[in-house]
Amino acid sequence: MQITQGVLRALGQGFQAAFLQGIESVKPQWPLVAMEVQSTAKIENYGWMRDLPGMREWVGGRVIHNLEATNYQLINKNWEHTIGVDRNDIEDDQLGLYRNRFAMQGEVAAQHGDTLVWSSLLLGNSTIGLDGQYFFDTDHVGYDAAGVEAVYSNYAAGAAAPWFLMDLSRTYMKPLVMQKRQDVKFVNLDRETDDNVFLKRQFMYGADARYNVGFGFHQLAYMGKTALDVAAYTAARVAIGTQRKPDGSSMNVMPTHLLVGPSNEAAARQLIRLENIGGTTNPWYNSVELVIVPALG
Repeated sequence: MQITQGVLRALGQGFQAAFLQGIESVKPQWPLVAMEVQSTAKIENYGWMRDLPGMREWVGGRVIHNLEATNYQLINKNWEHTIGVDRNDIEDDQLGLYRNRFAMQGEVAAQHGDTLVWSSLLLGNSTIGLDGQYFFDTDHVGYDAAGVEAVYSNYAAGAAAPWFLMDLSRTYMKPLVMQKRQDVKFVNLDRETDDNVFLKRQFMYGADARYNVGFGFHQLAYMGKTALDVAAYTAARVAIGTQRKPDGSSMNVMPTHLLVGPSNEAAARQLIRLENIGGTTNPWYNSVELVIVPALG
């Protein structure tokens, strides 16, 4: 095949089409647990998410909720994935496999958000969140029914495989944040005068993106590293469901999803999917939606 600008343009369009097909073939899981925030700068400040928002009775003057200054910031990161196409393969018309590679490249790009979200979640018991505590911790600031400051725990320490109980009922408030500065786009370096072609005989095609993942509302999530059994699950539900605001009123948080990896799948199915356990009615039958996430181990 004779290489011309028209041929290169057509190849680029074909590779991009395969790339987009790969992206469209993936249904990512991260939107379930992370809210997407559009970023317009290198760094975004999340002081506005320090407390779970709620209405209050208007007594006296208004309570102004400003964008507070906080140390919790997310810096956008650059991501890329590049494929080189050898000039000889174009001249010899050996391009069939490349289209599959570009489709796989699209899949990889579409799955990357999941990779970041689940890896971040697993580190939540050792990563600082919005309140200056580890996102999953035993001594967050909470309140009792009288509005008196109390300790709140959304973490049960242990050596077992982790499991997560979450309230994912809200559209715009989630436990994690997917901060997007630039969505994935297909780019190329495919002119015959480009250095990569002249020096290495490689036409370059790649995926570029700019985003990052961080933590949102710890009030909506609980991490357990103990055995997943009735007692541990009950304690987690009580912890999440009894949270209160500074005025003593309920936060109205109730778990909707249990997220586990393959190691906890059997225990989770027994806990949530069986109507009876050991001849006794299971009070937690179908109490939440069960989500199996391979990355959670």
